[in-house]
Amino acid sequence: MNEMTAPAQKLTIKDFTSDQEVRWCPGCGDYAILKCMQRTLPELGATRENTVFVSGIGCSSRFPYYMDTYGFHTIHGRAPAVATGVKLANPELDVWMITGDGDGLSIGGNHMMHVLRRDVDINILLFNNKIYGLTKGQYSPTSDPGTKAPSTPQGSIDSPMNPISFALGSGARFAARTVDTAQKHMPGVFTRAHGFKGASFVEILQNCIVYNDATWADVTAKPVVKDKQLLLEDGEKMIFGAEDNKGIRFNARTFELEVVTIGESGITDGDILTHDESNLQLARMLAELGANPGEPMAMGVLYADPAETTYADAVHAQVDEYKGKRSLKDMIYSGQTWKVQ
Repeated sequence: MNEMTAPAQKLTIKDFTSDQEVRWCPGCGDYAILKCMQRTLPELGATRENTVFVSGIGCSSRFPYYMDTYGFHTIHGRAPAVATGVKLANPELDVWMITGDGDGLSIGGNHMMHVLRRDVDINILLFNNKIYGLTKGQYSPTSDPGTKAPSTPQGSIDSPMNPISFALGSGARFAARTVDTAQKHMPGVFTRAHGFKGASFVEILQNCIVYNDATWADVTAKPVVKDKQLLLEDGEKMIFGAEDNKGIRFNARTFELEVVTIGESGITDGDILTHDESNLQLARMLAELGANPGEPMAMGVLYADPAETTYADAVHAQVDEYKGKRSLKDMIYSGQTWKVQ
């Protein structure tokens, strides 16, 4: 077999690891996310020259430096605008957008909303540690009430945002959730996000060991993880728990999801909901699951319902339709101008 016909060598984690020193605090959850991404991209068949990472400002936004691909470290909250431009300029690129709960939902909330409603074909990873880390621990849009920080020394009085609910409310057609330390679960979520045609939004529960340590411990700690996480699989029953005997049922009287125990009060497998990731109303209810005591948080793909045409497809189709039909002079003198004598 000659050199021209030899199969391309499969890339490895080393091929996606840059020569830059990783500068996060020891124990930061970002390390686990970075390694998972570097490990997952080769499995997706990704190439360095066709992959772009775009970020805003924050600890998570150092991500592009550590990936041996193309990347942009942009300005606070504006990563969606830059990522949109990259995708429109070259729709063939795999564009990943890295942001945090502060960067993406506070100053960048407006940009985030529009990139989702437009359904731009990019993969959005939002690291949610419920705090501003890079700027030394101010409270963020997702911080719990009572959070004491330099900006809220007496405790936050704000109601926290739910990133998945925000995404769905903005028109996202793909929404998923995973955890920074879930090295078996996270690659599957990244793979699904990458394969989705349109804007994919992934919330990653992430730990800030310095300013908000163990903020997700009630969901992610090993002793409680099986009782506090509902791992979703499309077409499968919503069963969870250390003994796999708890499930999610729809209460027709209250129009809410509720936790039940199989075998108690006549509850059987038939009472347990089956996950349908194309059901938007179900996804909205699953996004809020975990807000009440005894409820698990939904993990995995909550919603996936691709549109027939993405934003980039529509933009380029419109450009192609009018390309060459009118000159610049024709447009300038098309009737919307006037002459000053």
